[in-house]
Amino acid sequence: MKKSLLLTCALISLSACSNQPSTQLQSSQSYQVEWIGERPLIDNSMLTLTLVDSQRASGLAGCNTWFAEYQLNKNQLTLHNIATTRKLCAPALMEQEQRFLAYLAGIQRWEFSEQQQLLLWPETGAPIKLWPIKLWPIKHPLRD
Repeated sequence: MKKSLLLTCALISLSACSNQPSTQLQSSQSYQVEWIGERPLIDNSMLTLTLVDSQRASGLAGCNTWFAEYQLNKNQLTLHNIATTRKLCAPALMEQEQRFLAYLAGIQRWEFSEQQQLLLWPETGAPIKLWPIKLWPIKHPLRD
């Protein structure tokens, strides 16, 4: 009787742990930006961040695609060699994109909020706030 009670308690504990959200940044997980510091995004703009592998990050910057190298050490995160494509969009969207890229270059640490929102913190000031999203792979008609 004691063994079955102990086994039941252990299984309940394990199943509770498996339903816990991740507390680590995951490679290939994408996040959508909601706020850049103290400012929300322009309506219908899409800014994202994906840790592509153990060294590369990329995403959408609103108008252009961005890519960078990153280093992750526990809760420290830094992005280096940030580059973008070179499309031109509306001035307000371009201003938001430049603000986002400048914030990315200054990121020093990360954490998840209680609501599982990813917070990317610069040395001073408010964080970039992001939510996990699922980006569906786009199939190329000639290759896939």
